[in-house]
Amino acid sequence: MKPVFFLAALAAVYCAVESKSSPPKVQVYSQKPGEFGAKNTLICHVTNFHPPDITITLLKNGVEIPGATQTDLAFESNWHFHLTKHVDFTPEKDEKFSCKVTHGQSTNTYAWGESDQPECVQSSHNQGTKTVN
Repeated sequence: MKPVFFLAALAAVYCAVESKSSPPKVQVYSQKPGEFGAKNTLICHVTNFHPPDITITLLKNGVEIPGATQTDLAFESNWHFHLTKHVDFTPEKDEKFSCKVTHGQSTNTYAWGESDQPECVQSSHNQGTKTVN
């Protein structure tokens, strides 16, 4: 009887933990300020999510960038997880870089260089540096 009670209690705890789903917080940024034609690293940092089943894809013009590296899945004391994926890249004018995150049934794409993200700048030998939107 004790093993059955123990398994039932364990199942109840597991279900309680699994039922608390938290959507991820996503940051897309580059290691250095964005500059057209300059080598850089595109980084997608995903935090505060639960359960841990998640897929992160780095994209250039909507197509997956090959060779991306992902950290090991890690968790905080509250059992929420974090993960980072990065890849070397060289941005050029009119290219769009983004991070697609699938967590549970939800998929969202976050753009690099838009809204609260750093803007990409274009170097010009004659005119200094100008911001490109």
